[in-house]
Amino acid sequence: PLSPPPCLMRLTSHNTQALYRGFTLFLTFLFYTSYHLSRKPISIVKSELHKNCSTLIRPPNLNGTDNETWCDWAPFDQDNYQTLFGAVDNSFLVAYAVGMFFSGIFGERVPLRYYLTTGMLLSGLFTCLFGLGFYWNIHSIWYYAFVQAMNGLVQTTGWPAVVACVGNWFGKGKRGFIMGVWNSHTSVGNILGSLIAGIFVSSAWGMSFIVPGIIIASTGILCFFFLVESESLVRTMLMAVYEQEDNEKEPLLQNSSSSEEIFSSPGLSNSISSESTEEHTEAISFCGALRIPGVMEFSLCLLFAKLVSYTFLYWLPLYISNVAHFDPKEAGDMSTLFDVGGIVGGVVAGLVSDQTGGRASTCCVMLIVAAPMVSVHSHKKTGMLLVCGALVNGPYALITTAVSADLGTHESLSGNSRALSTVTAIIDGTGSIGAALGPLLAGVISPTGWNNVFFMLITADILACLVSF
Repeated sequence: PLSPPPCLMRLTSHNTQALYRGFTLFLTFLFYTSYHLSRKPISIVKSELHKNCSTLIRPPNLNGTDNETWCDWAPFDQDNYQTLFGAVDNSFLVAYAVGMFFSGIFGERVPLRYYLTTGMLLSGLFTCLFGLGFYWNIHSIWYYAFVQAMNGLVQTTGWPAVVACVGNWFGKGKRGFIMGVWNSHTSVGNILGSLIAGIFVSSAWGMSFIVPGIIIASTGILCFFFLVESESLVRTMLMAVYEQEDNEKEPLLQNSSSSEEIFSSPGLSNSISSESTEEHTEAISFCGALRIPGVMEFSLCLLFAKLVSYTFLYWLPLYISNVAHFDPKEAGDMSTLFDVGGIVGGVVAGLVSDQTGGRASTCCVMLIVAAPMVSVHSHKKTGMLLVCGALVNGPYALITTAVSADLGTHESLSGNSRALSTVTAIIDGTGSIGAALGPLLAGVISPTGWNNVFFMLITADILACLVSF
């Protein structure tokens, strides 16, 4: 059974539904910002783990004879370092993709507050463990791959849970715009993760992971004490306060003399009338969620869209460092322009889809325009990073938020409200397959030239557009 967060019990009788909605939106924004913040450091640290040692002055007391790799961190000092980076990335992404299909099922059956809290605490642990490899002087590829795989697995707790929380509080009217603004947490997390990692990357890269790990673990504690995951919990808390104060023969609210008046406030009546339905409706099955119209189509579209987005997420700083010859911090800072564009793209996509009523057509148009923009970027015009980020992340943001919420509350469900987390997990899980493929392909293709990587991204954008029809 659901239980109210302890730190909000005393505040219940003094707050409105609007306050709860805003507070839930803020908290879930903060939570998923921390998830992405903890994923970003690996892309910033790559250019520190393997860099051009010939441009640096070698310390005279350093042991070893290899003048080309003396400044690199083993095992990434080898010629196949790009493949090794791809393996570390894929350890996270494959575990994330596989775990996501199961995460939604658990998310429908476990209180979301407990689920998110556990996920963020464990993610903080594994993020810190990666950084501790610097201080423990660990040079085994298996250690870093294992830690990343475990981190990918526990991070699957995040997306289905936060989307379900927001979907529980907001209807379809302005869902595209609201969730478009809210979904900027992805880009904000990437930006903060880049900036935090950049502070430590050149001096002690282990702290580039430990600090984000502490941050996400701290937000997990906030989640336990403050998250209100649905409107029905507000009613539960109101009842608790009313019963307590009624026993003391004091009115719960001013000008209220009965429990009927208490629960007649705007927005709460819908929650009350549907509570019995919500409590007695069984969670949808995996196969049942797949049969919802649009789930398969948008899942495949997200697969290709996320392939492009995550290739930029994991490889853009290294690309900028290699091509523009920036140091790791400068490359990481410049890569944040792509995420700034992603914030704008997500908001615009949500607003346009609300006004036109066409989620699929909005995605399709942005993907069509994105393909040539990726081509322009492949010619090293990094000033296009903002535009490219908006067009690439706009459809990705729309599908993972408003589209997932729409399908999770589709009319074909006949009132079953317990499908949102499962549908979100299916769509994002399929998309995560693309997220795993993109960085892997980039690691394999990049030794043949960066232009070939961008040709791969253009092809993925075109395929995403085709399957969205």
